[in-house]
Amino acid sequence: MQIVVAVTYSWTVFREPLAQYHGWSKAQTIMPYRYSLLAVALGTVIGGLWQDRRGARIVASAGGILVGIGFIISAIYGTSVAGLVIGWGIVAGLGAGFVYVTPIANLVKWFPDKRGMMVGLAVMGAGISPLFWSPLIERLIGKNPAQFQETIPHAFEVMTLIFVVCVVGAAQLYRVPSQGWTPPGLPLEAHKAQGMEISAAQMLATWQFYALWGIFLLGAAVGLIAIGQVSPLFQEFTTAAPISAGVALGIMGICNGSGRLGWGALSDRIGRKATLVAMNLVSIIVCLGFLRSIRGFWDLIVGLCLAAFVYGGFLSLMPALSADYFGKVNVGGNYGLLFSAWGISGFLAPGYFESALDRAREAGALVAGYRDVYAKLAVFAAIAAILGILLRRPRSDARA
Repeated sequence: MQIVVAVTYSWTVFREPLAQYHGWSKAQTIMPYRYSLLAVALGTVIGGLWQDRRGARIVASAGGILVGIGFIISAIYGTSVAGLVIGWGIVAGLGAGFVYVTPIANLVKWFPDKRGMMVGLAVMGAGISPLFWSPLIERLIGKNPAQFQETIPHAFEVMTLIFVVCVVGAAQLYRVPSQGWTPPGLPLEAHKAQGMEISAAQMLATWQFYALWGIFLLGAAVGLIAIGQVSPLFQEFTTAAPISAGVALGIMGICNGSGRLGWGALSDRIGRKATLVAMNLVSIIVCLGFLRSIRGFWDLIVGLCLAAFVYGGFLSLMPALSADYFGKVNVGGNYGLLFSAWGISGFLAPGYFESALDRAREAGALVAGYRDVYAKLAVFAAIAAILGILLRRPRSDARA
């Protein structure tokens, strides 16, 4: 389910064919991606609260159908930016949010003693999603601009079929543990250490929620921008690259997925705070050491893969931290609210930085434009690291 639902990460494959076919700017071709991230975040909030009350199966099934409707809208009205924003961005994005939150919330309830590793294992599917989707979309669209009028809508139609069958089918396998269930053999001390049970309203009254929200907003921006820029970066900074942008996105998907499992499992061993700080330090190195001054193919691919590796960690640590700090009973709704930081980051950051890069292209100062982008992203990561150092669990009176 996660492999299929994370198709958003493969939007970059559509960008160049749409630019060639319609003459759209980089800022225009990134717009459906931005709105999809915002809608996924909103769908995660709604779906999380819904699944806490009605269960994961109905929410994931509804989400799979909604994504299919969004792709059909994209196939019919995808000749305009507005059509793709509504279809791919809003409708499909909302459905994807419904789907995305359900396995995370379910696994936190089944494995309270291995939250980091199990959430990481689940969302690893989303991380490696481009390895499946990107080559498939490239093949469906093809390389002949004269055929884009037919191949782009056809790609959306094929994706609709895959999505509805796989996601709705997988949703029927969901089971939810009974209330109060704990894994056999879990020590009493470990059970007590799983954290308080805090409602969404109570969570919003804690400073820890806003600190985690800020860390997620700033930390995820590096990976979201890197993933969205793969295709333009390959065109502008590599000549005779040994792989295509779609293959590069697939490799990044492996790194993204590995980061989700690796950082999540590490956090179970050394603690969430230490892992969170380490991730942001790596992001600073990536921004300043590799992506701020691209000198060729290998600098580019290493920088992008490291950015994806760190980014994956946020998608496994944040659900685990949400359960650690606010409990597992309401984790669907609580993490959905926390996940809104990801959506707002994905909506604002790419739009701001892509517009800045468009201005740099027009001025003939593209290299300087990229340096400015990744210097600012390094500052984002530094602020997120500082917030991570300051984190503390909520006091018991947070429930009062």
